Amino acid sequence: MRKQHTIVVLGSGGVGKSALTVKFVSGKFVEKYDPTIEDFYRKDVLIDGVRHTLEILDTAGTEQFSSLRDLYILNGQCFLIVYSLTSMQTFNEIRGMRDNILRIKGIPPNSTQTVPIVLVGNKVDLAMEDRREVNRSEAEDLAAHWCCPHLETSARDEIGVNEAFIEVVNQMLLHRPKSRSVCSVL
Repeated sequence: MRKQHTIVVLGSGGVGKSALTVKFVSGKFVEKYDPTIEDFYRKDVLIDGVRHTLEILDTAGTEQFSSLRDLYILNGQCFLIVYSLTSMQTFNEIRGMRDNILRIKGIPPNSTQTVPIVLVGNKVDLAMEDRREVNRSEAEDLAAHWCCPHLETSARDEIGVNEAFIEVVNQMLLHRPKSRSVCSVL
């Protein structure tokens, strides 16, 4: 039995959303930065013996396409929120992205209810070259506050890429309400 899931990849421009997505889907690293409007990808994966079809929406990192992004958030089941380890500004901007997800999904900000999110610090390869601006402990504290996993990745060096996408599906499966058995009396 095949299960289908919609993953929305969010983050500021230039953090590597497209590079992560393309690396996961095709195994190729996109070196040249070409700002995305919106891209759609599909990949089949096997998780715990169950085949899952992942529909991945790679969103624009600019406010110019915010209405499209809001529609994708509304229809998304789980979210990768990506920031660059080499840019504190992109880390500071992710709080608003999570708030936006909760608002669009109709979840009050202080609610214990949440949505499946994985916080992704990308460009760990550059962070290892003394270009890190975001401390791991600061990101992990935020992830703990949001009750979500945090991973550091590198699309270039293929560090944590598959794990990020698989983890967001696992988070979605954990958050999914259990279906009830139905008994029909004829």
